[in-house]
Amino acid sequence: MLFIVSSINGLTNIFDSYAVYILAIFAVTILGLIAQSSVKSTYKKYSCKSSGTSIPAYRVAQDIIQRNGLGVGLTQVSGSLTDHYNPKTEVVGLSQAVYNSDSVAAYAVMAHELGHVMQHRDSYIPIKIRNAILPVAQLGSFAAPYIVIIGLILNSGTLAMIGVYLFAAVFLFQLVTLPVEFNASNRAIELLSEGGYIMRDNTSGAKKVLRAAASTYVVSTLATLVSLLRLLALAKRSNRR
Repeated sequence: MLFIVSSINGLTNIFDSYAVYILAIFAVTILGLIAQSSVKSTYKKYSCKSSGTSIPAYRVAQDIIQRNGLGVGLTQVSGSLTDHYNPKTEVVGLSQAVYNSDSVAAYAVMAHELGHVMQHRDSYIPIKIRNAILPVAQLGSFAAPYIVIIGLILNSGTLAMIGVYLFAAVFLFQLVTLPVEFNASNRAIELLSEGGYIMRDNTSGAKKVLRAAASTYVVSTLATLVSLLRLLALAKRSNRR
């Protein structure tokens, strides 16, 4: 956390201005809306395009799990785009729209979650780092802004900086999440292509679905960086008093 704060320290002068902070938040919000729109439109487009095999995603998932000896469970979950892998229960949850579908989008999402399963199996270093940071990041996302504010009220630069370091853990968590998600997507494409589960002409469609989803993580990381810079600027202002 200290390294992150030290690395971005030179950028905080710009974010000492409230107007610049608001402008940055506005820009990130627009990027977020664009990313979300891209996810929905891309997913919708390739949800209507068959993979060419006519096999439901859950059956493909079962075959991949068996072939690769992944040893995880598979279940259907409610909601849309609620697909996930829970390493504690070792169960992959596929949303209703994915579970019984043979679309390019369904296959891409399903294989992405199995990519996460393989990461845990292979002890993929970034995911181990992310899991180690998680408790501090959860604390930081909730408490850090309040600690910085209390530090400002009490005119305590030290307390304010504690809040900044905690929030730096949130940024680090999201930063490490990027290679985790990109790697899971790469594994997904390999699983689908090498296993012959998707026709070659549809591979580009699966990549587009996964890239659109990954863009939301990039924007989220940028938003957290903006907030971190603002908190650091406020903490430095407290130190100057």
